[in-house]
Amino acid sequence: MFNKLYDISEKIRPHFEEGGKLHALWSLYDGFATFLFTPNTTAKRLGAQVHDANDSKRTMIMVVLALVPAMLFGMYNVGYQHFLATGGDAGFWATFAFGLLAVLPFIIVSYVVGLGIEFTVAQWKHEEIAEGFLVTGFIIPLIVPINTPLWMVAVATAFAVIFAKEVFGGTGYNIFNVALITRAFLFFAYPTHMTGDKAFVRTEGTWGWDNGQALVDGFSGATPLGQIAIATEPTHQIVNTLGQPIGFWDAFIGLIPGSVGETSVIAILLGACLLLMTGVASWKTMTAVFAGGALTALLFNVGGVDTAAANMPWYMHLVTGGFCFGAVFMATDPVTSARTECGKWIYGLLIGCMAIVIRVLNPGYPEGMMLAILLGNCFAPLIDWCVVQANINKRAKRLK
Repeated sequence: MFNKLYDISEKIRPHFEEGGKLHALWSLYDGFATFLFTPNTTAKRLGAQVHDANDSKRTMIMVVLALVPAMLFGMYNVGYQHFLATGGDAGFWATFAFGLLAVLPFIIVSYVVGLGIEFTVAQWKHEEIAEGFLVTGFIIPLIVPINTPLWMVAVATAFAVIFAKEVFGGTGYNIFNVALITRAFLFFAYPTHMTGDKAFVRTEGTWGWDNGQALVDGFSGATPLGQIAIATEPTHQIVNTLGQPIGFWDAFIGLIPGSVGETSVIAILLGACLLLMTGVASWKTMTAVFAGGALTALLFNVGGVDTAAANMPWYMHLVTGGFCFGAVFMATDPVTSARTECGKWIYGLLIGCMAIVIRVLNPGYPEGMMLAILLGNCFAPLIDWCVVQANINKRAKRLK
């Protein structure tokens, strides 16, 4: 089958090459051809190079595969939170189907808008299509609230791809994580759609499903961190959609309100194992993020700060919000993170520390992880430069 596809691909190639009738669509053809088959040429764009022997398209696909458990669980959780909030009685497949229909439009919009811009820019600049958006387009639907209007997702995705990626030169040259820029744009441009009870739980029907159902008594769709941010008591107990207390294992499993792919630590850890076993992500960066977050949260626990966020147990900080998702899938982004081995430790510690500091000291933004990673992106080049310079100085002293 693949041989036949390859033969067909090679047969129509001349039509897309210089002088062919479909030359205007060369980037489109090249993108699909290199996605299906390993090319026998090397990338021409310096920024798209991967710093080892792996093919970058296959590396991106491996990250997508690692994201699948979080996506599948997120789809189920969207349906679960809906039926929990409306008092509906549905089985596993009905619950999953509801979430699938709710999340699928986000995936379609993300890829159509992002890839549409990348294909257009590649054709305009006469370059091959880079594969970075394979991952970015998959992450965006997982980090936004399920009730975000699709037109907002489209606008934010377009903004991020153009101003956080293409203006810097495209894949390999961007200094900020594109998916996080999308989330940041949504948060600062449309804050009322990014927080509160209505943002994270789909209470209305999906495509005509279960429309008009009333909410159960005591409904609370706010995320655990959202509840902590507005709490007036230092020992505030976070609750689920029905107002029942949430413990460590509840947050670890992930059947709680939150962004689509960020709630289940189990699903995220499955993806982390795949990334680490294949060498796609750095274990040093991941470990440093968790270590920095745990240490900072522990210091706040014993520091006497009289707020609910500061008194939240350190281990709860690690399993709520987007901390795990950010540490595994976004802090380890090879383009925007530190590349030196020592720098990865410093970079990860900075992100973990700042995520908790923002959570505790800025009640207006209880999540913290997004801004912490973007801050880490800013300092990654400086961290690498300092590490390299320190090594140069150390070797220079040996020669004296």
